[in-house]
Amino acid sequence: MPKILVVDDTPANLVAMRRLLADCGAQLFEADSGNAALAMCLDHQFALILLDVNMPEMDGFEVAALLGEAERLRETPIIFVTAAYADDINRLKGYRFGAVDYLAKPVNDAILQSKVRVFLDLYSARAQLSATLDTLSERNRQLGIEITERKRVEEQIRHQATHDMLTGLPNRTLFHDRLLTAMQRATRHGSFALALLDIDGFKGVNDGHGHPAGDALLQAIAVRLRQQLRANDTVARLGGDEFALILEDVTDAPALMERCRQIGERLAQPYPLQGRHGAFEAKISASIGIALGHGDAGHDEELIQAADRALYAAKDGGKNRCALAT
Repeated sequence: MPKILVVDDTPANLVAMRRLLADCGAQLFEADSGNAALAMCLDHQFALILLDVNMPEMDGFEVAALLGEAERLRETPIIFVTAAYADDINRLKGYRFGAVDYLAKPVNDAILQSKVRVFLDLYSARAQLSATLDTLSERNRQLGIEITERKRVEEQIRHQATHDMLTGLPNRTLFHDRLLTAMQRATRHGSFALALLDIDGFKGVNDGHGHPAGDALLQAIAVRLRQQLRANDTVARLGGDEFALILEDVTDAPALMERCRQIGERLAQPYPLQGRHGAFEAKISASIGIALGHGDAGHDEELIQAADRALYAAKDGGKNRCALAT
């Protein structure tokens, strides 16, 4: 229910105003001095203040001025109701101090009730608008959360569609996309290399110590491969224990072979793991088949087949080695 504050130092005037506004639909509060009015304004939000001008200690103009200095209170409408200071000069003074109206006593009851009703309706409309804005603000907040969550889910779906679930590496789909990009770039910026890796000894770990140990080994291999590559290189898991590397900005074959040998040496270092029989060290190696890519390399499948032939040559040559396609 809206609240109205009546400020008058004359008890009879307070009683008369109480009777006049008894059925206005608002809760009435009374103050007999400016100080009392200010104290009430700190504790309540009023729809309207009916303020006498001529009061001892602090007149109505001073009260209005102080209310105007408080940000929370300056929008509260004030109607001066007074038997004194009813001339035009004081009316202007009242408006200057923030009054919305200035009524001289004796006040016409119907006019005062009509004006009070207008301000109560205005207060109700503002309250409804504020509630509507709060509702819209809350809905906007919820929409923001929903949009953020939807984007997160979409990003997660996109990531899952292009990345291996176990290792987090690019999968075969993203690998082919990166390979085509590398081939297109090579037409302008030189050569690159494709390396296919098979993990020698993985089946023994997986069968002998359990699939969880095999999964942990693949994850550890993925970490080591990431650590060996530069920012613009790509490492992908093609499936099982098969990995692929796209090495950018290759300068010459000897340097490339040395780099791949270093990757193989890093992968061959023991892996501390937990298996079905407890802790153990997995020892594996990698066979690596390498094919150089140039701007005239042709179709990506031709390059993959060349690297695959080199991979089989590495495995046939005793595993744990690198072979370059000719």
